Amino acid sequence: MSYPKIPASEITPEHLYRSRRRFMKGAGAMAMAALLAACGVPSLKGQEAAEPALSGAGATPGTVPPTPLAGLTDELGDPANTWDEITHYNNFYEFTTKKTKVAQMAEGYPTEPWKVEVGGLVANPRTFDIDDLRKFGEEERIYRLRCVEAWSMVIPWVGFPLARLLKAVEPLSKAKYVRFQAVFDPDRLPGQRSKVYQWPYVEGLRLDEAMHDLTILATGLYGKPLPMQNGAPVRLVVPWKYGFKSIKSIVKIDLVEEMPVSLWMAAAPNEYGFYANVNPEVPHPRWSQRTERRIGERKRRPTLMFNGYAEQVAHLYANMDLRKNF
Repeated sequence: MSYPKIPASEITPEHLYRSRRRFMKGAGAMAMAALLAACGVPSLKGQEAAEPALSGAGATPGTVPPTPLAGLTDELGDPANTWDEITHYNNFYEFTTKKTKVAQMAEGYPTEPWKVEVGGLVANPRTFDIDDLRKFGEEERIYRLRCVEAWSMVIPWVGFPLARLLKAVEPLSKAKYVRFQAVFDPDRLPGQRSKVYQWPYVEGLRLDEAMHDLTILATGLYGKPLPMQNGAPVRLVVPWKYGFKSIKSIVKIDLVEEMPVSLWMAAAPNEYGFYANVNPEVPHPRWSQRTERRIGERKRRPTLMFNGYAEQVAHLYANMDLRKNF
């Protein structure tokens, strides 16, 4: 197979780069998160937008409880990024490669009705709409998001463990991987007219990774419905992996026997592997992954193994060569 060469203009320049969770459900709470990285991004100081109120009083079991905006932090004590930062610096190549333009281009994109087809090697294939997905419950998970480009944020997602959905469709014994596919709509998604990438956007996880409690399907942000630029109406979030693994605007999930080839693996197999675990000891071919700079900060910070979730996920990769299986 031949792979298209990615133009330099479509990749952030090299000079710009250099577990646990916290969730709240009903009246209960637990802490956890992971480290993110941000580098070479424009300062958002002085551009803070009013943050939306979280879903509020009288929350019933399975809904997001009221949470104060002030003091919202991950388990390391690092504050959550602002609504404006999270929703105005986005990678979403289906729209554009320009991160600060995605929100504007995504405005008004229709997300209703929306269906997610789940099938493949399952005993109970189903198609879910968004109301169906909400029946799996909602939790707030404050996770660190680490981009492969070495920028990061702390994000208060709303969603539910992917394992709940997978158990509902009953994986067969032959199922070893989960393949995800994003929306394909080149008429309204101008980035998909590019011949550089093999659209639609495809990603994959090993089944045990997908079933891990840290892996969620997110439907909200800061207690409100997920904005389109962040992957509405439903996206994957796998906090110990680089952000490109957390595929946005999902329309199809299949359980399969063979390892899926993701969009980035097809585009640049020497740079983007299947696992994409955050690993400061394995550099990207064009920049180091040892440090990162969070959006809104100037100083760099060390990158943590598995983005700080090693205690929870390292056992998934026991006896694996993490340089070879990058």
